[in-house]
Amino acid sequence: MRYVVIMAGGSGTRLWPLSRQGTPKQLLKLIEGRSLLRLAFERALALVPADRVLVVTGAAYLDEVAADLPEVAPANLLGEPIGRDSLNAMAWPAAVLAARDPDAVIAQLTADQLIEPVDAFVRAVEEGYAIAESTPDALVTLGVVPASAHTGYGYLQRGAELDGFPGACVVREFREKPDAATAAAYVASGEFWWNAGMFVFAARTFLEQLQLLEPEVHAAVLGLAAKPATLPDVFPTLKKISVDYAIFEPVSRGLGSARVVAVPLPISWKDVGGFGSLAEVLPADEQGNVVDGLGVALAASDNLVMNTVEGHVVTVLGVAGLVVVHTPDATLVTTLAGAEQVKALVGKVAEAAGPNYV
Repeated sequence: MRYVVIMAGGSGTRLWPLSRQGTPKQLLKLIEGRSLLRLAFERALALVPADRVLVVTGAAYLDEVAADLPEVAPANLLGEPIGRDSLNAMAWPAAVLAARDPDAVIAQLTADQLIEPVDAFVRAVEEGYAIAESTPDALVTLGVVPASAHTGYGYLQRGAELDGFPGACVVREFREKPDAATAAAYVASGEFWWNAGMFVFAARTFLEQLQLLEPEVHAAVLGLAAKPATLPDVFPTLKKISVDYAIFEPVSRGLGSARVVAVPLPISWKDVGGFGSLAEVLPADEQGNVVDGLGVALAASDNLVMNTVEGHVVTVLGVAGLVVVHTPDATLVTTLAGAEQVKALVGKVAEAAGPNYV
């Protein structure tokens, strides 16, 4: 049977002070009053019914996730006691689903991206399901057809076409985030897609590769599926590593017993990781200013102004390319270029002002 697992962990520190310890970015209602998690769930419903959607998130966020997604049963909300990177965010739910349904096929999706058009996304994931169901040794990754030579994304290199699935191909290699010249060469070659960090696989196949490549993690997550009460003790001891490094890259190099297959995603895809990408997806005025909340921009252009405080107005005058974010207890002023350093700033805030401000 087909399932969707939505990864909704992480704190989103690059969106501070909007995103905080208690309210991570995937729960912020940034897009027409809906959260990124809610949008991801609505995409999932185009693939499977609500009772076959699982969400893996931080244990501290479970109540907020449940409130945002009342359709999801409590048993399908998996709360990590501590973040242990993407391998464990995939391995644990895979073990849980394999215990429930030995024939489970999982689409592992993310909760921090904007994807359009949804129907093209659904078709690509359904093709991934079909490959995973018909090709027992396939781990499917979704590759976004590049719209530009982006340096903020990883890339995957396409190999031979997969028999019976025109357009899908075996992955030759994964590449890390490149510099500008290398990214331009990748896109010009036509051989590379962006690595979207979303996957489709039979739970059985994924767990077989996990047993070969990370046997200790394999044993631990099977134990967690059998004895959920051990989660607080066992999960923090799991090896912290990304699923790309642990499974997909080694398998693509022939170190496992499976193959990595890529399905193209011909979509507009934005990873809303910071204020720069957020400014690109929110509506702007004729001068390029994005104003969310009570704010006024005069003789100003290409600014992002976000105000969450009622009864308070934020103004910008005669400036360009700024980010101004005002919340009840913290205010950020930076440039759009400088906004990439917000994560480092949060550490300084914690040192200077204390943990209550982050």
